[in-house]
Amino acid sequence: MESANASGKLVIVPTPIGNLGDMTLRSLEALREADVVCAEDTRVTGKLLAHFGIEKRLARLDEAMIGSRAAGVVERVAAGEVVAYCSDAGMPGVSDPGLRLVAAAREAGVAVEVLPGASAAACAYVASGTVCPRFYFGGFFPRKATEQRTVLAELSGLDAALVFYESPNRLVAALSVIAEVLPWREVAVCRELTKLHEEVARGSAAELRERFAARAEEPGGVRGEIALVIDAPGETEAAVGAEEAAASAAERAVELVAEGLRTKEVTKHLVAEFGISRNDAYNLAMEAAR
Repeated sequence: MESANASGKLVIVPTPIGNLGDMTLRSLEALREADVVCAEDTRVTGKLLAHFGIEKRLARLDEAMIGSRAAGVVERVAAGEVVAYCSDAGMPGVSDPGLRLVAAAREAGVAVEVLPGASAAACAYVASGTVCPRFYFGGFFPRKATEQRTVLAELSGLDAALVFYESPNRLVAALSVIAEVLPWREVAVCRELTKLHEEVARGSAAELRERFAARAEEPGGVRGEIALVIDAPGETEAAVGAEEAAASAAERAVELVAEGLRTKEVTKHLVAEFGISRNDAYNLAMEAAR
Protein backbone atom coordinates (compact mmCIF):
# COMPACT_ATOMS: atom_id res chain seq x y z
CA MET A 1 0.00 0.00 0.00
CA GLU A 2 1.07 3.61 -0.49
CA SER A 3 1.81 6.03 2.33
CA ALA A 4 -1.23 8.04 3.42
CA ASN A 5 0.84 11.22 3.34
CA ALA A 6 3.61 11.59 0.78
CA SER A 7 5.54 14.00 3.03
CA GLY A 8 6.12 11.37 5.70
CA LYS A 9 9.16 9.14 5.69
CA LEU A 10 11.39 7.01 7.88
CA VAL A 11 15.02 8.13 7.68
CA ILE A 12 17.74 5.69 8.73
CA VAL A 13 20.55 7.89 10.04
CA PRO A 14 24.05 6.43 10.51
CA THR A 15 26.21 7.88 13.27
CA PRO A 16 29.97 7.65 13.98
CA ILE A 17 31.35 4.41 15.42
CA GLY A 18 33.73 6.45 17.54
CA ASN A 19 35.16 9.61 16.07
CA LEU A 20 32.48 12.33 15.94
CA GLY A 21 34.29 13.86 12.98
CA ASP A 22 32.83 11.04 10.88
CA MET A 23 29.29 12.43 11.20
CA THR A 24 28.09 13.27 7.69
CA LEU A 25 26.43 16.51 6.63
CA ARG A 26 23.40 14.59 5.34
CA SER A 27 22.95 12.86 8.69
CA LEU A 28 23.08 16.18 10.54
CA GLU A 29 20.56 17.69 8.13
CA ALA A 30 18.23 14.72 8.53
CA LEU A 31 18.32 14.95 12.32
CA ARG A 32 17.60 18.69 12.24
CA GLU A 33 14.64 18.25 9.88
CA ALA A 34 13.06 15.23 11.59
CA ASP A 35 9.86 15.63 13.60
CA VAL A 36 11.11 13.04 16.06
CA VAL A 37 14.27 10.98 16.50
CA CYS A 38 13.85 7.37 17.55
CA ALA A 39 16.96 5.93 19.15
CA GLU A 40 18.25 2.60 20.33
CA ASP A 41 19.44 4.48 23.44
CA THR A 42 18.19 8.04 23.96
CA ARG A 43 21.11 8.80 26.28
CA VAL A 44 23.69 7.98 23.62
CA THR A 45 21.85 9.78 20.83
CA GLY A 46 21.03 12.66 23.16
CA LYS A 47 24.73 13.29 23.73
CA LEU A 48 25.33 13.18 19.99
CA LEU A 49 22.60 15.72 19.31
CA ALA A 50 23.87 17.98 22.08
CA HIS A 51 27.39 17.86 20.64
CA PHE A 52 26.09 19.22 17.34
CA GLY A 53 23.67 21.67 18.92
CA ILE A 54 20.54 19.89 17.75
CA GLU A 55 17.43 20.05 19.94
CA LYS A 56 14.98 17.35 19.04
CA ARG A 57 12.31 15.19 20.66
CA LEU A 58 13.71 11.70 21.37
CA ALA A 59 11.86 8.39 21.63
CA ARG A 60 13.51 5.17 22.80
CA LEU A 61 13.21 2.25 20.38
CA ASP A 62 15.49 -0.60 21.41
CA GLU A 63 15.43 -4.36 20.86
CA ALA A 64 12.92 -4.90 23.66
CA MET A 65 10.52 -2.29 22.28
CA ILE A 66 10.77 -2.68 18.52
CA GLY A 67 8.23 -5.51 18.30
CA SER A 68 5.46 -3.57 20.03
CA ARG A 69 6.27 -0.05 18.82
CA ALA A 70 7.30 -0.45 15.18
CA ALA A 71 3.68 -0.31 14.02
CA GLY A 72 3.18 2.95 15.87
CA VAL A 73 6.25 4.48 14.25
CA VAL A 74 5.01 3.40 10.82
CA GLU A 75 1.61 4.95 11.52
CA ARG A 76 3.25 8.27 12.35
CA VAL A 77 5.18 8.17 9.08
CA ALA A 78 1.98 7.33 7.19
CA ALA A 79 0.34 10.36 8.84
CA GLY A 80 3.03 12.65 7.43
CA GLU A 81 5.76 12.76 10.07
CA VAL A 82 9.45 12.50 9.31
CA VAL A 83 10.90 9.99 11.76
CA ALA A 84 14.66 9.56 12.04
CA TYR A 85 16.16 6.44 13.56
CA CYS A 86 19.66 6.14 15.08
CA SER A 87 21.37 3.14 16.61
CA ASP A 88 23.98 3.54 19.33
CA ALA A 89 26.73 3.77 16.71
CA GLY A 90 27.29 3.06 13.06
CA MET A 91 24.79 1.98 10.43
CA PRO A 92 21.31 1.26 11.83
CA GLY A 93 20.00 -2.11 10.74
CA VAL A 94 23.39 -3.84 10.95
CA SER A 95 22.96 -6.16 13.94
CA ASP A 96 20.52 -3.84 15.70
CA PRO A 97 16.73 -3.23 15.88
CA GLY A 98 16.76 -0.91 12.87
CA LEU A 99 16.51 -3.90 10.55
CA ARG A 100 13.07 -4.80 11.92
CA LEU A 101 11.91 -1.20 11.76
CA VAL A 102 12.84 -0.93 8.08
CA ALA A 103 11.09 -4.25 7.38
CA ALA A 104 7.90 -2.98 9.06
CA ALA A 105 8.03 0.26 7.07
CA ARG A 106 8.58 -1.56 3.77
CA GLU A 107 5.74 -3.95 4.56
CA ALA A 108 3.41 -1.00 5.21
CA GLY A 109 4.47 0.79 2.04
CA VAL A 110 5.69 3.98 3.70
CA ALA A 111 8.71 5.86 2.40
CA VAL A 112 12.12 4.83 3.72
CA GLU A 113 15.32 6.79 3.12
CA VAL A 114 18.61 5.14 4.11
CA LEU A 115 21.61 7.45 4.44
CA PRO A 116 25.11 6.02 3.94
CA GLY A 117 27.59 6.15 6.76
CA ALA A 118 30.03 4.43 9.08
CA SER A 119 29.93 0.67 9.58
CA ALA A 120 32.29 -1.17 11.93
CA ALA A 121 32.00 -4.35 9.83
CA ALA A 122 33.15 -2.68 6.61
CA CYS A 123 35.83 -0.68 8.42
CA ALA A 124 37.23 -3.82 10.09
CA TYR A 125 37.19 -5.77 6.81
CA VAL A 126 39.37 -3.16 5.13
CA ALA A 127 41.61 -2.58 8.18
CA SER A 128 42.25 -6.32 8.58
CA GLY A 129 44.61 -6.43 5.63
CA THR A 130 42.89 -9.33 3.89
CA VAL A 131 43.29 -9.49 0.14
CA CYS A 132 40.11 -11.50 -0.38
CA PRO A 133 37.62 -9.34 -2.37
CA ARG A 134 34.63 -10.85 -0.55
CA PHE A 135 33.48 -10.90 3.05
CA TYR A 136 30.67 -12.52 4.99
CA PHE A 137 29.25 -10.59 7.93
CA GLY A 138 27.88 -12.88 10.63
CA GLY A 139 26.73 -10.27 13.15
CA PHE A 140 27.62 -11.04 16.76
CA PHE A 141 29.68 -14.20 17.26
CA PRO A 142 27.62 -16.86 19.11
CA ARG A 143 28.12 -16.95 22.89
CA LYS A 144 28.41 -20.72 23.34
CA ALA A 145 31.48 -22.64 22.18
CA THR A 146 29.37 -25.39 20.63
CA GLU A 147 27.46 -22.85 18.52
CA GLN A 148 30.72 -21.13 17.57
CA ARG A 149 32.19 -24.41 16.33
CA THR A 150 29.06 -25.12 14.30
CA VAL A 151 29.05 -21.68 12.67
CA LEU A 152 32.75 -21.81 11.81
CA ALA A 153 32.47 -25.33 10.40
CA GLU A 154 29.50 -24.34 8.23
CA LEU A 155 31.32 -21.27 6.88
CA SER A 156 34.76 -22.86 6.54
CA GLY A 157 34.31 -23.63 2.85
CA LEU A 158 33.19 -20.11 1.96
CA ASP A 159 35.73 -18.28 -0.20
CA ALA A 160 35.41 -15.07 1.77
CA ALA A 161 36.71 -13.33 4.87
CA LEU A 162 34.45 -13.82 7.89
CA VAL A 163 33.53 -10.79 9.98
CA PHE A 164 31.94 -10.98 13.44
CA TYR A 165 31.34 -8.59 16.32
CA GLU A 166 32.55 -9.78 19.71
CA SER A 167 32.57 -8.65 23.33
CA PRO A 168 35.97 -7.94 24.94
CA ASN A 169 34.96 -10.24 27.81
CA ARG A 170 34.55 -13.19 25.43
CA LEU A 171 37.41 -12.42 23.04
CA VAL A 172 39.95 -14.92 24.43
CA ALA A 173 37.41 -17.76 24.49
CA ALA A 174 36.34 -16.93 20.92
CA LEU A 175 39.93 -16.96 19.69
CA SER A 176 40.42 -20.36 21.35
CA VAL A 177 37.57 -21.85 19.33
CA ILE A 178 38.79 -20.23 16.10
CA ALA A 179 42.25 -21.66 16.73
CA GLU A 180 40.67 -25.09 17.19
CA VAL A 181 38.42 -25.06 14.13
CA LEU A 182 40.42 -22.90 11.70
CA PRO A 183 44.04 -23.20 12.86
CA TRP A 184 45.57 -22.16 9.52
CA ARG A 185 43.64 -18.91 9.15
CA GLU A 186 45.01 -15.44 9.74
CA VAL A 187 42.79 -13.40 12.07
CA ALA A 188 42.54 -9.69 12.77
CA VAL A 189 41.22 -8.32 16.05
CA CYS A 190 39.98 -4.81 15.28
CA ARG A 191 39.39 -2.94 18.52
CA GLU A 192 38.06 0.58 19.16
CA LEU A 193 38.01 1.49 15.47
CA THR A 194 38.20 5.25 14.73
CA LYS A 195 38.73 5.97 18.44
CA LEU A 196 41.78 7.25 20.32
CA HIS A 197 43.07 3.78 21.22
CA GLU A 198 42.32 2.07 17.90
CA GLU A 199 44.10 -1.25 17.48
CA VAL A 200 44.32 -3.80 14.68
CA ALA A 201 46.17 -6.95 15.81
CA ARG A 202 46.80 -9.61 13.17
CA GLY A 203 48.15 -13.14 13.44
CA SER A 204 46.99 -16.72 13.87
CA ALA A 205 44.10 -17.24 16.28
CA ALA A 206 46.44 -19.09 18.65
CA GLU A 207 48.93 -16.20 18.68
CA LEU A 208 46.23 -13.63 19.29
CA ARG A 209 44.67 -15.76 22.01
CA GLU A 210 47.93 -15.76 23.95
CA ARG A 211 48.41 -12.04 23.43
CA PHE A 212 44.96 -11.04 24.62
CA ALA A 213 44.89 -13.65 27.40
CA ALA A 214 47.99 -11.98 28.84
CA ARG A 215 46.44 -8.56 28.49
CA ALA A 216 43.26 -9.74 30.20
CA GLU A 217 45.34 -10.40 33.32
CA GLU A 218 46.68 -6.85 33.36
CA PRO A 219 44.96 -3.89 35.09
CA GLY A 220 42.13 -2.70 32.86
CA GLY A 221 42.05 -5.94 30.90
CA VAL A 222 40.70 -5.92 27.35
CA ARG A 223 38.26 -3.13 26.63
CA GLY A 224 36.34 -1.59 23.78
CA GLU A 225 34.17 -2.68 20.89
CA ILE A 226 35.69 -5.47 18.81
CA ALA A 227 35.27 -6.81 15.30
CA LEU A 228 36.92 -10.12 14.37
CA VAL A 229 38.01 -10.71 10.79
CA ILE A 230 38.92 -14.29 9.89
CA ASP A 231 40.75 -14.50 6.57
CA ALA A 232 39.51 -16.60 3.66
CA PRO A 233 40.84 -20.15 3.16
CA GLY A 234 44.48 -20.28 2.04
CA GLU A 235 46.65 -22.80 0.20
CA THR A 236 47.73 -24.61 3.38
CA GLU A 237 44.17 -25.19 4.51
CA ALA A 238 43.15 -26.36 1.03
CA ALA A 239 46.04 -28.83 0.92
CA VAL A 240 45.27 -30.23 4.36
CA GLY A 241 41.60 -30.50 3.46
CA ALA A 242 42.43 -32.38 0.29
CA GLU A 243 44.65 -34.81 2.21
CA GLU A 244 41.95 -35.46 4.80
CA ALA A 245 39.34 -35.98 2.10
CA ALA A 246 41.61 -38.44 0.28
CA ALA A 247 42.26 -40.39 3.46
CA SER A 248 38.55 -40.57 4.26
CA ALA A 249 37.75 -41.63 0.70
CA ALA A 250 40.38 -44.38 0.87
CA GLU A 251 38.86 -45.74 4.09
CA ARG A 252 35.39 -45.63 2.52
CA ALA A 253 36.64 -47.48 -0.56
CA VAL A 254 37.87 -50.33 1.62
CA GLU A 255 34.47 -50.50 3.36
CA LEU A 256 32.59 -50.59 0.05
CA VAL A 257 34.81 -53.31 -1.39
CA ALA A 258 34.28 -55.35 1.78
CA GLU A 259 30.53 -55.00 1.20
CA GLY A 260 30.96 -56.69 -2.17
CA LEU A 261 30.62 -53.69 -4.49
CA ARG A 262 32.46 -53.78 -7.79
CA THR A 263 35.10 -51.24 -8.80
CA LYS A 264 32.67 -49.27 -10.97
CA GLU A 265 30.13 -49.01 -8.15
CA VAL A 266 32.76 -48.04 -5.59
CA THR A 267 34.02 -45.32 -7.91
CA LYS A 268 30.52 -43.90 -8.30
CA HIS A 269 29.98 -43.84 -4.53
CA LEU A 270 33.29 -42.07 -3.85
CA VAL A 271 32.60 -39.35 -6.41
CA ALA A 272 29.15 -38.71 -4.93
CA GLU A 273 30.24 -38.78 -1.28
CA PHE A 274 33.54 -36.91 -1.41
CA GLY A 275 33.35 -34.81 -4.57
CA ILE A 276 36.68 -36.10 -5.82
CA SER A 277 37.48 -36.63 -9.48
CA ARG A 278 36.41 -39.84 -11.19
CA ASN A 279 40.02 -40.78 -11.91
CA ASP A 280 41.04 -40.37 -8.25
CA ALA A 281 37.98 -42.33 -7.14
CA TYR A 282 38.77 -45.13 -9.61
CA ASN A 283 42.39 -45.35 -8.40
CA LEU A 284 41.22 -45.59 -4.78
CA ALA A 285 38.70 -48.25 -5.70
CA MET A 286 41.36 -50.28 -7.52
CA GLU A 287 43.77 -49.95 -4.58
CA ALA A 288 41.09 -51.11 -2.13
CA ALA A 289 40.28 -54.10 -4.30
CA ARG A 290 43.85 -55.46 -4.26
